[in-house]
Amino acid sequence: MKVYEIITNRIIEKLEAGIVPWHKPWHSVEGMPKNLISKKEYRGINVFMLAVQGYESPYWLSFKQTQELGGYVKKDEKGTPVVFWNWINQIDDEEKEKNVPFMRYYTVYNVSQCENIDESKIPSIPTVHNDFDHIAECEAIIANMPNCPEIQQGKQRASYNPLTDIISMPRFDSFDTAENFYATLYHEQIHSTGHQSRLNRLNNNISSFGNEEYSKEELVAEMGAAFLCGHAGIDNITINNSVAYIQGWLKALKDDKKLVIMAAAQAQKAADYILRVNQ
Repeated sequence: MKVYEIITNRIIEKLEAGIVPWHKPWHSVEGMPKNLISKKEYRGINVFMLAVQGYESPYWLSFKQTQELGGYVKKDEKGTPVVFWNWINQIDDEEKEKNVPFMRYYTVYNVSQCENIDESKIPSIPTVHNDFDHIAECEAIIANMPNCPEIQQGKQRASYNPLTDIISMPRFDSFDTAENFYATLYHEQIHSTGHQSRLNRLNNNISSFGNEEYSKEELVAEMGAAFLCGHAGIDNITINNSVAYIQGWLKALKDDKKLVIMAAAQAQKAADYILRVNQ
């Protein structure tokens, strides 16, 4: 079985269980999933693959890393696949060069699934975080976005128009909570990163509702909004968990086994752009 099929099948299993993996399932206190040895945060689809497992600790190890720390994986514990991928150049049948994704995966285990690891090697999880101003952090994300599009409030619905490069939003006080407002705005901000003046993902248009390109872009926006919400420490509460919504994504993922990995990679890139990561 190919790597993208293994990862997609795991995501499909969660959707069939009524769980939407790209709803922000990690807690802002612990932070996003990360490797215990390198302390590097996992990225792209791996964030959702690991966070949705529901472990309290954000730290993960490979089987070999567990042994190197003098520990071992508990009996009958099942690991979680994480994918590594990059673009490589290949020559096609017509001797034309093209970029194709190269993928491989390996299995990791949460530290909670392991035993005999020196506790001093595992950072403690902070328990007090009430002094964190989430709303100020939400505003900072918006204010610090490079080449930010115009944001117009007082509109009937939230949307992004790539032709005018304008984000439209209903009034702030029309949302049930401040978190709902920011999560919705982040969704539209992610769309706006596709403009030709930014990451050039949209080709200056958003495709017709319901077609393949529209579905892919919506998944990018939802995942990207989840990354931004996680950075701000708020819940991504715009996500729809209805049966119809889940069935729609099940069909899309079954029709295109590469969709979820590619969309997550683009969502990560879009969030990085807004957050000025590596800029």
